[in-house]
Amino acid sequence: MHFNLFLLVCVAIGVFAHSGPHKVPHRSIVQRQNQLSRRCADHVANFNKRRINRRWEASGRNATFEITTEAPFYETVQNDTCVLTPEVTSGPYVWPRSQILRQDMAEDQVGVPLWLDIGVLDMATCEPLPNALVDLWHCNATGSYSSFTELSPNTPFSELLTQLNITGFDAGVTDLHTDDSTWLRGIWPTDENGIMEMKTIFPGFYVDRAIHIHVQVHTEWSTRENGTIIAGNTISTGQLYFEEELEQKIMTLPPYLSHTQINRTINAADSFFSGGTKGGYNPVVSVVPADGKDVRNGVIGYITVGVDTSVIETFDK
Repeated sequence: MHFNLFLLVCVAIGVFAHSGPHKVPHRSIVQRQNQLSRRCADHVANFNKRRINRRWEASGRNATFEITTEAPFYETVQNDTCVLTPEVTSGPYVWPRSQILRQDMAEDQVGVPLWLDIGVLDMATCEPLPNALVDLWHCNATGSYSSFTELSPNTPFSELLTQLNITGFDAGVTDLHTDDSTWLRGIWPTDENGIMEMKTIFPGFYVDRAIHIHVQVHTEWSTRENGTIIAGNTISTGQLYFEEELEQKIMTLPPYLSHTQINRTINAADSFFSGGTKGGYNPVVSVVPADGKDVRNGVIGYITVGVDTSVIETFDK
């Protein structure tokens, strides 16, 4: 199934299209989502109690593994990032067989530590959505994606396709993966409060794109023995961003500063970002320093994702 993914914020207005493999939602669906957002605004405002106990025990893959996990930093869904984002492209670096059920997807990648606390809200009920599988992937500090390490992050994608002699590219369908690496890819379900946490590193950048993280949400999901997803109901893909001021600070640190072959695209110049902020939409993650002092030592980012559970599409991988 396929929900339209949107980041919850207090008011959502307007309708617009994004490039990518997905069809633009029908106007009636977008209008319904906007109504749901307004109806749920007061409910979201109540989800602001800070978590006290940050350690908990949770079941792991297919309920057959016991995993000690890091608890979310907030025990209720946050409402600081208060708007919806419409459906956007999943991008060319999708490889589901590398998305693994885990809470730490950094592996050996070097960079500023980032803990993402993501709340998922069911817009049909205005309640947090438990056991929703949040699916995340992004590039490393110098712009490369795992599973696609042989594709240069400094070459425009159209040129890469020409070099590979590929025509008729369809994001999410055309297979461009070059290897079996899995770093900076991970999936994890929300807890009973509709919240999940993922440890990673702050992303770098690649040609023509602002710094971003890809996100999907799945329900009614199942996984293989190795923790990769088999089937479920998928929300259309969205992208998360960060404030320019934060990015400027982190890009001065190693290994980010070694990426000098291309200039970084800022949010204001990124076509997907500008489209995702029209009509009051806001895909920007709220952050605080992990040590309470300096974001360069690590950051906690939180955002709320709202899902319209009435618009569904089933998938198998």
